[in-house]
Amino acid sequence: MRTDAPSTPRLRVAAAVAAALAVIIVGSGLWACQSSAEQLKTAAAERGQPTVNLIAPKPLTQEALELPARIEAWSRAPIYARVSGYLKRWQADIGTPVKAGQLLAEIETPDLDQQLAQARAELNTARSNAALAASTAKRWQSLLESDSVSRQEVEERSGDLAAKQSTVNALQANVERIQALKQFTRLTAPFDGIVTARNTDVGALINVGGSPGSELFVVSDVRRLRVYVNVPQRQVTRVQSGAKAQLTVPERPGQTFDATVESLSRSINTGTGAMLVQLVVDNTRGELLPGGFATVRFVGSAAKPSADPAPTSALGLPPGAVIINKAGVQVATVDAQNRVQLRKVTIARDLGTVLEIATGLTAQDRVIENPPDGLANGDVVRVNTEAATPAAKGRS
Repeated sequence: MRTDAPSTPRLRVAAAVAAALAVIIVGSGLWACQSSAEQLKTAAAERGQPTVNLIAPKPLTQEALELPARIEAWSRAPIYARVSGYLKRWQADIGTPVKAGQLLAEIETPDLDQQLAQARAELNTARSNAALAASTAKRWQSLLESDSVSRQEVEERSGDLAAKQSTVNALQANVERIQALKQFTRLTAPFDGIVTARNTDVGALINVGGSPGSELFVVSDVRRLRVYVNVPQRQVTRVQSGAKAQLTVPERPGQTFDATVESLSRSINTGTGAMLVQLVVDNTRGELLPGGFATVRFVGSAAKPSADPAPTSALGLPPGAVIINKAGVQVATVDAQNRVQLRKVTIARDLGTVLEIATGLTAQDRVIENPPDGLANGDVVRVNTEAATPAAKGRS
């Protein structure tokens, strides 16, 4: 008789319990692994989405246009030597006011004096020869009437008289030429003004010159000044003839001078991409210096033509929000689903801390302040709502 029969059901129960425990343990492990994988996947996805700060472009007011300029004298005359010699004396130093025709300096020309003496002597000789030829021709003409000489001989004497008279005329012109050069030994002011340069002294060797840097004196009329400004092509419509402007110079901080647009070049320089504008400023008090640099501020209301419609305000962004690569100039915007959209824009002006955007952007766009490298269209980003960056502000 077998004694282990009653233990068979117990073994079956124990096996079933063990199997159930094994299933529970395996299921728990699989669930834990799947949960960990999902968490890792979610964390990786979150780490792959860059966190960005958004800014809103703000309209830039166009009340004024400020541009660098240079100041020039109303009239500037470099005085060059027309004759060679030595400087005998000078009578006007730098900063001296002069009148038109006033003597600036005198050149001593011993070589030219001898040339004049020689020319006069040659002229006297030619005149004597012409007088002798005239009397000879007259005498032979009287002999022709009595048929004492031939007509051929008389014509030869008449031709000799004409040749000698031509020599007299040529030598007379040479004397007058040297006398005209002799007048250039006196250097005079061409107009009322101020001597702004003196590049010679007594006893200096003077050579005939006309190249820059070889001038002996420079006379400038500074009662009025010309101001030259290069206006960028995008801003030329804001400047017109007769417009008013304000001029400032670094040597007189806080002081402004009224200027008026005198003329426009009406063409764009291919090298600078700007149009040359000439302004006029009064300088009767002598406070402005020709040759210096200045800043011209065109007042917005005066610079806009009255017939033009009100222009659309430009938008401003900080330089860090602009992407410049082989695709051109772009900004990264974010839509309602936090997806990136790259937009091409046009920069009108660089105002230092603010870039003026002309096209490609609206005031309602959400722009990434500092877009990370490698950002592409359709990328999903996380918007940082805790640290809001102020929008770009500025004036054009």
